[in-house]
Amino acid sequence: MVMGKENNFGELLLMKDEIISSENLEKQYNDWLEIANLDSVVSVTDDELKDTIVKDLTYFSSMGVAEYTLYQKWEEVQFKYPTKTISTIFCQDEIVMTDQEKWKRSESVLNNIWMAESPDDYLKLKPRLQYTSGEDFTDLRVFTHTMKHVSNIGRNLHYLVVDDVSRKYLGVVSITSDFLNLRPRDEHIGWEEDAKTYGMINHTAICSCIAPVQPFGFNYVGGKLLALLCLSDTIRHDWEKRYGDKLAGVTTTSLYGNTKAGGLSQYDNLKYWKKMGFTQGKMSFVPSKSTHGLMLNWLKKYHHRKYFEWYVAKRESGLPFKREHQNRAFAFIYSKLKIPATIRETSHQRGIYFAPLYENTNEFLRGETKELIPYFDSNVETLTELWKNKYARQRINSLVKNDRISDGQLYYRDLAFMTWNEAREKYLGDVGR
Repeated sequence: MVMGKENNFGELLLMKDEIISSENLEKQYNDWLEIANLDSVVSVTDDELKDTIVKDLTYFSSMGVAEYTLYQKWEEVQFKYPTKTISTIFCQDEIVMTDQEKWKRSESVLNNIWMAESPDDYLKLKPRLQYTSGEDFTDLRVFTHTMKHVSNIGRNLHYLVVDDVSRKYLGVVSITSDFLNLRPRDEHIGWEEDAKTYGMINHTAICSCIAPVQPFGFNYVGGKLLALLCLSDTIRHDWEKRYGDKLAGVTTTSLYGNTKAGGLSQYDNLKYWKKMGFTQGKMSFVPSKSTHGLMLNWLKKYHHRKYFEWYVAKRESGLPFKREHQNRAFAFIYSKLKIPATIRETSHQRGIYFAPLYENTNEFLRGETKELIPYFDSNVETLTELWKNKYARQRINSLVKNDRISDGQLYYRDLAFMTWNEAREKYLGDVGR
């Protein structure tokens, strides 16, 4: 699913980009027409495309949140880690990952996931946020988090969370450009639209990914540790150093809203994080990748000017000529083919959480003061001790008492070799774990 009204501030970066001249745009278009070879583009008919889209969206709209989330994860792994069938010396077919280097790397990442040998091993942990843009982050993000990995436009800080003692992975964290419109958060801050849009949104960020490895997450509420580390001085320093703005507050949203059994997320009752309410925007279903390919071919063949502006044209900076090109394309195609709105969207909500990093964060974000007053000790070691003493100890003691300690890793790599029905059978119960 993709967000509706809760648009990301990164989109504003495109709005502020230089306006491309009509002459430049026309030159790009004519140059593209010479090489596009549109006559050779093979496309289905309008009716065939409509039937395919309706079948996709009808199927997805019948799913619950957990099932649709898992479907997107299955499709992501299938697309990013393709497989092929080979014959062996025993005359039997074997399915292997096409890129063997990727396979070996993902294996080494799996082998470097932290596993406790005794219940009290969490006391030895010394977490560290390791800023990275490397492939280990991508593998860990894709294979340990239920939500699919989507690149954000705008600001991005990606971290591996590593135990300094064992050098093993505890999880991944991503800090990105904040959502521009989240009504419950904005009302809590007292944000006026002008103050937020013209500068102050730069002083907040969103934790777009907080993913502990398993079974660390289950046994020791590792997600709470990572959520606390998102408020650390390490991230505050990196944000200001990289983007030139002080980080005064952090937002996140839960995978589930008020649909999860028990109604709680890992952020509820977590110190420094405050629940704001629920998202209000619609969530849009995304057609399968095969259907998406048919849609692009149809658009390119029959509406090539639209295709060019959304998928080809660039500003002089190299940024896309049109922002939100996929949403624009989907809306255009749905309108042309008269796809029913009832199967395109769902009102699924997500919980909204906000963490002020200073005592006077709200006043600062409203532009009423330039001086920030410290709120809590944001040292990584201090936040780690808070997690150990307040959350992890209680959790593991309860699991030991009730003989419920998990020893099962959750690593979605084998989705590359599964049919959708096999994936649903094995992993549906693990969504949100």
